[in-house]
Amino acid sequence: MKRRNFISLSASGMAALTVMPSGLVAETKTESRVRLGGPVFEKYNSPDEWIAELKKLGYRAAYCPISIGANSKLIDAYKMAAAKSDIVIAEVGAWSNPIDPDQEKAGKAIRKCTDSLALADEIGANCCVNVSGSRNPKYWAGPHKDNLTNDTFDLIVETTRKIIDAVNPKHTFFTLECMPWSFPDSADSYLKLIKAIDRKQFGVHLDPMNLITSPQIFYRNGEMIRDCFRKLGPQIRSCHAKDITLREDNAVPQLDEILAGKGMLDYHVFLAELAKLKDVPLMMEHLKTADEYTQAATYIRSVGKDMNITL
Repeated sequence: MKRRNFISLSASGMAALTVMPSGLVAETKTESRVRLGGPVFEKYNSPDEWIAELKKLGYRAAYCPISIGANSKLIDAYKMAAAKSDIVIAEVGAWSNPIDPDQEKAGKAIRKCTDSLALADEIGANCCVNVSGSRNPKYWAGPHKDNLTNDTFDLIVETTRKIIDAVNPKHTFFTLECMPWSFPDSADSYLKLIKAIDRKQFGVHLDPMNLITSPQIFYRNGEMIRDCFRKLGPQIRSCHAKDITLREDNAVPQLDEILAGKGMLDYHVFLAELAKLKDVPLMMEHLKTADEYTQAATYIRSVGKDMNITL
């Protein structure tokens, strides 16, 4: 057989061709990496203690370790510790309702968003993330008949521009987590928001579980995930890792969030798509105990191992 040059097909887990000493061509797999992260349950009082806890958990990504209002010296200390230890600070949560029908509550939420975005920019986080909000006066992120209307879409555009323009971030992005009953509720509605908001520092936060809203999508969620990455991939700044089940003993479809590995979210597709992007973290959330996070991480890493993706 003719001696052939080394050919690399991909850096994200696809096969490569390597020339053996005999001159034969052998197929190997190139390893790719995804940054997995989650909450730190142990208390820490310094950047070094925070890094030590992340290393114990095997995380290469982290939620923001400090809250809004921290002084610049402390922010810089955590930022430098993360950079030195190759930790990506994935996101600063700005969880609030900036489109609350109560104007006073909406104003407070917008201030929380601007403060959180400023912190994300200063500490070097990939993004600041919030939901777009809800017109529900009782549940800040709940469903409401007016959420998915043109008027609310326009309000979200106006509010998001206001938040981004108030901070004018240079390093981070303001993002809106997809929700089943609020914009963005699909990859296509996210694209519409990106175009309408028209701000360079508006990015994408992807939680595919939140987009599973019917049995059709539930059983074909891998197709939905591929569609999201195909349309939004270059603008994705951070992702959430959860799982979902569909009750089989109920006449009305009932979808429930569950620990990763216990449901039907297609993590093989999710990780394969995520591995194509550089340093976009996968952050576990909504679990109650450290042990549950360990279980979820073990499952996600096992899927990665099958695919030659290190997490």
